[in-house]
Amino acid sequence: MRFHEFYAGQVFTTKSITITKESITSFAAEFDPQYMHLDEEKAKQGRFSGIIASGIQTMAVTFKLWVETGSYGEDIIAGTAMNHLKFIKPVYPEDELHTVVEVTGLKEKKNGTGSVTVWLSTFNQRDEKVFEGELTVLVKQ
Repeated sequence: MRFHEFYAGQVFTTKSITITKESITSFAAEFDPQYMHLDEEKAKQGRFSGIIASGIQTMAVTFKLWVETGSYGEDIIAGTAMNHLKFIKPVYPEDELHTVVEVTGLKEKKNGTGSVTVWLSTFNQRDEKVFEGELTVLVKQ
């Protein structure tokens, strides 16, 4: 979608994705190698009673789900900001996540572009919010 096709208050809901134990450990081994993501025995003794997904993985999945809606399509130029990120609840193996995206800001720019700001809210299968944050991107007009 081009800049002029977005409007404040517009809402999108993504498909769902299941977070597997294998995806948690694989992601963590490469990008966030902490025990609560990798060591099941030690994690069982901790605060969450088992392994959990990295918050960075939850954020990446949120972004993936949003991008896969195709809303930006070929009209996106670049991301410009991520703000107000909150990791609200842990994500466990076999949690099913989906994201609700609301357009919260639009700013026309020079050179035939505009910035679109969205608020991303990611929920598990119990409709508990697990992540939220703001994303701004530059798109073609």
